[in-house]
Amino acid sequence: MQASHPFLDTALPLEERIDDLLSRMTLAEKIGQMMHENPAIDRLGVPQYNWWNEACHGIGRAGRATVFPQVIGMAATWNRELLHDVANAISDEARAKHHYSVSKGKRGQFQGLTFWTPNINIVRDPRWGRGQETFGEDPYLTAELGSEVVKGLQGDDPKYLKTAACAKHFAVHSGPESERHEFDAKPTPKDLEETYLPAFKKLVDTGVEAVMGAYNRTLGEACCASEFLMNDILRGRWGYKGHYVSDCGAIDDFHNYHGVTKNAAESAALAVRTGCDLNCGCTYGDLIFAVDQGLVSEEDINRSVRRLLRTKFKLGLFDAPDSLPWGNLPLDIVDGPANRALARKAAAESVVLLKNKDSILPLRRNPERVLVVGPTAANYGALLGNYYGVAPEMVTIFQGILEAVEPNTPVKYRPSCPLFSAQAPGVNYTEGAAEAAEIVIAVMGLDHTLEGEEGDTVASPSGGDRDTIELPAVQMNFLRSIRKFAKKLVLVLTGGSAIACPEAFELCDAVLMAWYPGCEGGRGVADVLFGAESPSGRLPVSVAKSTEDLPAFNDYSMKGRTYRFADKEPLFPFGFGLGYGKVSYSNAVADKANVSEGGHLSVHATVRNDGERACKEVVQCYIVPPQDWPNAPKSTLVAFTKLNLEAGESREVSFTLSADSFMQFDAEGRRVLPAGSYGIVVGSSSPCKRSEELGAAKPAQCSVSVL
Repeated sequence: MQASHPFLDTALPLEERIDDLLSRMTLAEKIGQMMHENPAIDRLGVPQYNWWNEACHGIGRAGRATVFPQVIGMAATWNRELLHDVANAISDEARAKHHYSVSKGKRGQFQGLTFWTPNINIVRDPRWGRGQETFGEDPYLTAELGSEVVKGLQGDDPKYLKTAACAKHFAVHSGPESERHEFDAKPTPKDLEETYLPAFKKLVDTGVEAVMGAYNRTLGEACCASEFLMNDILRGRWGYKGHYVSDCGAIDDFHNYHGVTKNAAESAALAVRTGCDLNCGCTYGDLIFAVDQGLVSEEDINRSVRRLLRTKFKLGLFDAPDSLPWGNLPLDIVDGPANRALARKAAAESVVLLKNKDSILPLRRNPERVLVVGPTAANYGALLGNYYGVAPEMVTIFQGILEAVEPNTPVKYRPSCPLFSAQAPGVNYTEGAAEAAEIVIAVMGLDHTLEGEEGDTVASPSGGDRDTIELPAVQMNFLRSIRKFAKKLVLVLTGGSAIACPEAFELCDAVLMAWYPGCEGGRGVADVLFGAESPSGRLPVSVAKSTEDLPAFNDYSMKGRTYRFADKEPLFPFGFGLGYGKVSYSNAVADKANVSEGGHLSVHATVRNDGERACKEVVQCYIVPPQDWPNAPKSTLVAFTKLNLEAGESREVSFTLSADSFMQFDAEGRRVLPAGSYGIVVGSSSPCKRSEELGAAKPAQCSVSVL
């Protein structure tokens, strides 16, 4: 680089550096900066850069990395601090890998510092294959955990970004993958403001550097050229200052599927005029023609390039690595012992115990014989989910079990049945092995071939989605047969979303949800099975009893969906999960009898560990609004915390709730504070009689009046 250029002077203010570099660039060079694959500008000493990187649950698609549990599993931890630690570890690895690559002259795809993470879309339907990438069905939980991921990825240096995070996909996504390039989501104003937007608002307030637009249209406008979403809401009402990036190929959808433009030049011009700064794709190459045709101005282009350069300067991409806070992180931290230990901790905390008949768990480490069966027990794909990196050691659930028992314990493994095909061997030798075993552990469910993104699965019947949410029939049939021979039967489910399994729940002595638990997943799951860790995961989604209980997949109304609006009793409620022992709640009280707009109150409750061992408890606080309010949610999560409780320990928990916690939304999407009596529920699950039937602690409750 030529040191004479002022934009290279780190002592200059950021905006002066941006102005100087922008003033030296030709129109063609500016346009080159607006596509994800930026060519070098050799005459200015500007290196090439590729914006496309993934860090969903570890550095993705860039070779070796620590593979943390898939996001839905990390959401099940309900642990803000843990999510921050994981994101910080991911950004450490990102910096180490990036600077090493640059030192070797490599600046290609998946080697940069801009990460299209986190996915904060709401899982409004469990059939969606990409639900695994998200934090579940609740806007508040999604916002709180997504915010911690942004903080961990971006760091807290006053001058530099550690990496650049991205909130995606703005805004009403999570529809059928097979329709994502062409559908028009038409949520009600109430649903838009109450469900689809809050997490994005939270991440903007947190300072997320980028926002990615969705493929689809929302309320008639393509999401990457939506005046309403991008300018009225994002940059207008919320004051967002970062850059906006299209989903990959989404600008071509304008003319190929949505019919809002006629050709690539029109599509590129529309997107840039509206404020989409970066094109994942190459459609913006036609901006040169669009300028000639008067469809877009160079000033429009300058505005976008200025935003993109700001991100580059904040990342230190024009500065010497040894001058940056993280420029000298060694490559050996990648998949190193500290990060693998963190991955194991996250995997253990993500496990949700759904049933534990007669306290069969935890298992002793010296059983007479153990039989491990099932198609995901030794399945690497059941550790990974999607958007994954790779690690030299991927610890399967079978391996974790084998390591957990005493060294000479007889442990046998048989896959026993296919993942989804109805074909099975003529003779199944599993039955005799099951009859001889003291305990049978069946590891079943889904892997990344059955659910994921469009084009990313090989066995999904619907482009990445599931047509039904039941446990695959061939697995259910096997479970019925093995139950006849198993003395004790433990079911470990893998997957990225809700699995309807009422019959399996009845058949098995214990049931756990392990999600896609990452490179240390087998050890994390075994830590729970054998009692090194008490299970502390809680469901970030509710689980319906059957597919028939779900509304139409392509209906974007929230009516009948999630714990807040469902009208069918769930198999497992949102927030539910058991531990080893017994926790009780009592003495819920608010310090004020009423609250009004602009005010706040504190609610207190006592949580006691009545068990004989230490545990982690997720204390959840819900508001139950007046049910005569039109389309009122049955309850709404407004606060939570995760506690460590010693055996016999009592703790008073306090939550400060502002009047905003009690706000409702009217039919026009306006926030209002209806007068009436509001319940406050503090407990271990969402308010639902099914929770107590399943063994959750009875919640503590009180009420306040809104004046």
